[in-house]
Amino acid sequence: MKKRISSTLVLASIFALLFSAGLIDAQDGTAILKKVDANLQPESFESYRKLINIEPSGAKREFLLYTLKKGNDKIVSLFLSPASEKGRATLRLGDNMWLYIPNVGKPVRITSLQSVVGGVFNNADIMRLDYSVEYNVQNIVDEKNEYVLDLKAKTTSVAYDKLKMWVDKKGVIPTKIECYAATGLLIKTLYFKEIKPFEAVLRPSVIETDSPLYKGYQSIIAYANVKKRVVADEVFTLEFLAKVESIR
Repeated sequence: MKKRISSTLVLASIFALLFSAGLIDAQDGTAILKKVDANLQPESFESYRKLINIEPSGAKREFLLYTLKKGNDKIVSLFLSPASEKGRATLRLGDNMWLYIPNVGKPVRITSLQSVVGGVFNNADIMRLDYSVEYNVQNIVDEKNEYVLDLKAKTTSVAYDKLKMWVDKKGVIPTKIECYAATGLLIKTLYFKEIKPFEAVLRPSVIETDSPLYKGYQSIIAYANVKKRVVADEVFTLEFLAKVESIR
């Protein structure tokens, strides 16, 4: 009996130690990650956003995009400016991505690690799906004012093998995400800033990124609007890319 009581006390001490260290079950981490996704963007929505690339010299190049997303795997974007890019459109269906260029013919396949705008953001950043769709929670630590999640890509087709995400407890929104290659190399860091109400939900309106691979370069995404909207599946087809402007 004494030995059984002693074992129970040891187990209780271990659980108390884990709790005090701020470790949480991965299942709870998945619930937090899904809440992060919901707070970053509605399941189906339209938005206007500006992409800004800044070079070490201070020179800037800006792009204005109109974007529609539906469910977990469909997102289409239309370039509104600059004039040289107007009419271009991108489509993502799951892991597959295409770029449509007026007067070029059929859309061409593109990859997640390429960038249709140059700069530090790649196509996976610009046409981002929900994090819980592409990543599993491997570990989560409960710190004073935030959770720190370690995420692992579900497949090798995902742009980043691992993510380290800092999540503000109060708003359940990320403040910073570090993106890593399978080798452990830090590819870039994303910073989520300027929280504003979109559709009665407080969401980051600005995402900034920098990279040790592109020293001195910076890229920014600024959202002017995020509004729930559900459109037909037809919009997310290769045939419709030339007609996205018609539903804006």
